[in-house]
Amino acid sequence: MKILQISFIAIIALYSCRAKPPQETGDFRQTDLVELVKLDTSVHLDIRYATSNNFTGQPVYKQARAFLQRPAAEALVKVNAALKPLGYGLVVFDGYRPWSITNLFWKVTPDDKKQFVADPEKGSRHNRGCAVDLSLYDLKSGKEIEMTGNYDEMTERSYSNYTGGTEEQRKMRDLLRSKMEAQGFIVLKNEWWHFDYKDWKEYKITDVPFSKID
Repeated sequence: MKILQISFIAIIALYSCRAKPPQETGDFRQTDLVELVKLDTSVHLDIRYATSNNFTGQPVYKQARAFLQRPAAEALVKVNAALKPLGYGLVVFDGYRPWSITNLFWKVTPDDKKQFVADPEKGSRHNRGCAVDLSLYDLKSGKEIEMTGNYDEMTERSYSNYTGGTEEQRKMRDLLRSKMEAQGFIVLKNEWWHFDYKDWKEYKITDVPFSKID
């Protein structure tokens, strides 16, 4: 779905400059965002938001990189290792997402599709570095495995309990879910590809661009 085609860069600049993340109180863990490929080079990246191949139709990231809080990143490496004997690996579409991008997504998404994006007033678990969007790829061919729906597809085919599609597609979707759940991740009911790490509440909302992450 191509929601925007015109003046997208101007819109990004507008919301990045004027909007600010919600203020949070309480004790949070120290943010420790880790670049996934530095922990495991066999994790494939397909960072759609650094390209025009996403629901906005325009790139919103300046760098094709993926980060998670260290415990979540280390858990993801374990998932990848558990998949290898089965002939599969992980392909990551997105990890930590700056809050300003979440705010932008909310503004450009039609009201009848907002169940597929996070409300910036509450923040996204992506903003906390504890959510990851991902799928499987075949180790032999390197090709992404076909699932019941496409990444960021705003239809019922994206639901984690969708009963349509082929038996093989559902089998692969459920395999991904089982391996992720075994390491402390929880699937989002509206998106088969989106998983939240169990400790997400312990990290604060962040709006740091990729270029400033050490």
